[in-house]
Amino acid sequence: MRLGMKHFIRSRQLHGWLAVLLLALTISGCGSEGNRTADSKSTSDMTLVIGSYSVAKDAVEEILPLFAEKWKAETGHTITFQQSYEASGTQARAIAGGFEADVTLLAMEGDVDKLVDAGLVKPSWKERGEGGMVTRSIVVIGTREGNPKGIKNFADLTKPGIKVLYPNPKTSGGAQWDINAIYGAGLKQSEEKEGVKDPAAAKSFLTSVHANVESLDKSGRASMAAFEYGVGDVIVTYENELLARIAQGVKYEVVIPKDTILIENPAAVVDKYADKHGTREAAEAFVNFLLTPEAQEIFAKHGFRPVDQEVYEANKSRFPVPQGLFDISYLGGWDKVRSTLYSKRGVWYQVLAGI
Repeated sequence: MRLGMKHFIRSRQLHGWLAVLLLALTISGCGSEGNRTADSKSTSDMTLVIGSYSVAKDAVEEILPLFAEKWKAETGHTITFQQSYEASGTQARAIAGGFEADVTLLAMEGDVDKLVDAGLVKPSWKERGEGGMVTRSIVVIGTREGNPKGIKNFADLTKPGIKVLYPNPKTSGGAQWDINAIYGAGLKQSEEKEGVKDPAAAKSFLTSVHANVESLDKSGRASMAAFEYGVGDVIVTYENELLARIAQGVKYEVVIPKDTILIENPAAVVDKYADKHGTREAAEAFVNFLLTPEAQEIFAKHGFRPVDQEVYEANKSRFPVPQGLFDISYLGGWDKVRSTLYSKRGVWYQVLAGI
C-alpha cells in the first residue's frame, strides 16, 4: 500500500509537471502567435517620408490626413508621415545628399531631374498623370492694398524707387520661375517690336528689374513672409501664394502681367529610398492620390491651378489666362534654360555680376 501510494503521488506529481509544461508551451505558442501578429501589423503600418518644396506646405498638410484615411480604409493599416519643407533646390539637394524621402514634391522639373541624375528617381517619372505634374500656377506681381504704386506689368518694376522682392534662384525653384517669367517677358517684348526674340534685350530687361530688388530670400515662402512683414512695395511670386493669403483676409492685390510664364510643379516617387524602406506601394498610391479630384480641389483651394481638367473647369473663373502666357518651351525647354540662364556664365549670373 505504501509503495502504491508513493507511486500514486509520484504519478500525480509527474502529471502535474506535464500539465504545467504543456500550459507553458501553450502560452508560449500563443505568445509567439501574438508577436507574429504584432510584427505583421508593425510591418504593415508605416511612415511615409515626404520631402516637399515650401510653397506647397499648406495644401500638402491638408491632403495627408485624407490620404491616410483612404489608405486605412483600403488596406486596414495605419500610415503616418514625416514631413520636410524647404526651398525646392535646397530640398532636391538634401534628397540627393542622403535625406531619404519616399516621395518628393518640387517646384520644377529640373529639380526632379537632379534626382534622376543621382540615380534616386527613375527617368520614367514623367509618365504618371500630366507629365508628372500635380499642380500649375503662373508668375504674378503682388502689391499692397489698392496697388498704391500703380503696377500693371513687369515693365513697371523697372521704375525708379520701386522696391521689388523675389527669392534667390540658386536655392529656390520658385525664384527660377520668377526669373524665367521676367526674362521671357523681355523676349516677348522684343519679339513684338522687332519680329524676333532678342536675348540681349531680354537680359537688359531682367537687369533693370533686378536693380530694384530689395532682397533675395532663400525660398518663395521666405520671400512671401518678408513681404508680409512690410518689406518691399511689390513681390514677384506664384499666383497661389497670393490667392491663398487673400482668401484668409490679407489685403493684397494680384497683378497678372500680360506676358508671364505657366508654372508646372511635379511630384515623384523617390524610387531608391521607397524600395529601401519597403514603402513603394504607399508612395505610388500617394502620388496618384495627388491627381484625384479630391486632392486637386484642395490644391485649388490653396490657389494652385488644378491639372485635373474637370476640377480646373469648376474653378477657372478664379484663374484668368493672360494674353501672352507662355510655358517653358518658349524659352527652349529646361535644358536650354539651365545653360542659358543658370550656368556659371549664364544670363542670371551676368546680371548679378553687373556684366
